[in-house]
Amino acid sequence: MTLLETIPDLNDLSLMELLSLCPPAPNEHQWEILQSEKRFLLVSGGEQAGKSLTASKFLVRKAFEDDEDNLLYWLVAADYDRTRAEFDYIAEHFAALGFLAEVSKRVDPGRITLKDGTRIETKSAKDPRTLAMRAPHGIVACEASQLDLETFHRLSSRLGPRRGWLFMSGTLEGSLGWYPALITAWQGGYGEQQSFKLPTPTNTAVYPGGYDDPEILRMKRESSDDYFLERIMGEPVPPHGLVFASDFRPDVHIRNVEYEPGNKVYIWEDPGYGSDSAHAMEIAHIIDGQVRVFDEIYENGMILSDLISIAMSRPWWREEKHVVSDPHYKDQHHAHNSVSEIWYDLTGLTVWGDRVHILPGVERMKTFLKHDPTNVPRIVFNPRCKGILSEFGAGTSPFPQFEGQIRAYRWKTDRDGNVVGETPDDRYNHAIKAVTYGLVEAFGYVMKKDLASKVKVQRW
Repeated sequence: MTLLETIPDLNDLSLMELLSLCPPAPNEHQWEILQSEKRFLLVSGGEQAGKSLTASKFLVRKAFEDDEDNLLYWLVAADYDRTRAEFDYIAEHFAALGFLAEVSKRVDPGRITLKDGTRIETKSAKDPRTLAMRAPHGIVACEASQLDLETFHRLSSRLGPRRGWLFMSGTLEGSLGWYPALITAWQGGYGEQQSFKLPTPTNTAVYPGGYDDPEILRMKRESSDDYFLERIMGEPVPPHGLVFASDFRPDVHIRNVEYEPGNKVYIWEDPGYGSDSAHAMEIAHIIDGQVRVFDEIYENGMILSDLISIAMSRPWWREEKHVVSDPHYKDQHHAHNSVSEIWYDLTGLTVWGDRVHILPGVERMKTFLKHDPTNVPRIVFNPRCKGILSEFGAGTSPFPQFEGQIRAYRWKTDRDGNVVGETPDDRYNHAIKAVTYGLVEAFGYVMKKDLASKVKVQRW
């Protein structure tokens, strides 16, 4: 029996009529979102667009439709305080409908209990242990753009046992990262996912004039175009110059792949040099033709022997290993020993690899990022591999000194954001280069002409 069937007086109401009993009634833009039948919804909203109100009404709808006993829903945010708006709205809605049994005064953590035993609990992403409890029937991610990619994947996996739903809403904090990428990827409504945009002017309860409201026109006049599009209109601004902007998709290329004992381990390395560079080791299996990057060692300010020591402590070190690295480390970084010599002295392993030209290397990576109509790509990455994901533009730099900053692999651009030149900027690409070395060593170049020694392109 659904929650709605417990009160016959409400059982004959339509969804629109029911949600209208929870003031304020949804407007036409919010109503389009509330009617969606997709399991995974993402709302990119402007400031004061009614995102929290829409999210709370969606949970009310699902609580009446989900036909199970002891329903459990989560409100998840980067911290407990950011669940407050949705928490208060949900309590008010169920109180107005006569279903509220109990509500806590606090949200850290907070709980709402309905008369049929349904529970709505707040969770903080700062404490991953709170996300490892009993699997919920649905999750509202509050200010979802402030969650990190790993939290998004953890929430998705928690919904698996009950085939639960996920409703994410948030204001764009910038047009790079996993959240804006999903807005673009899901806008077509394929499969079980769909994204919506909820611009600020659609909330005529706050801005009666809509798009022509004087306050909206003032904000448009006094803010930059990018700020207005992102923060008011909920539109991701196309990123300027990302090398793999149209190739890498977080929803396709990030999977919970793990170390599988008994399988050969590929260690692909690029030794970065400099105060803002990374020394990257990407660890992968190649299974059924698919490259699965399941681990990463991504450090700044460490020498090669330090990273090898870290690698030797990992569970996968006991497996058969194949190491590929930059063959010109000694010449380029003024080292006393080559990579091969250091690896052999410390581990007895032989290091493979040859010089990779930039543009053919980029093309080889792009062929592996391609995916078939069922969204199965030739390469996937564990969400823990934050270094390479940041270089793809799917997250911020994992280094404390660059906290919150996007350090992604880009083409060279002028001050207006226009791409200049024919080669990318050789920065923030150490993990990508490491994987590229490995792909070229294992699978070769895309075209035979790329093997020519006189290709006139800049080299890494």
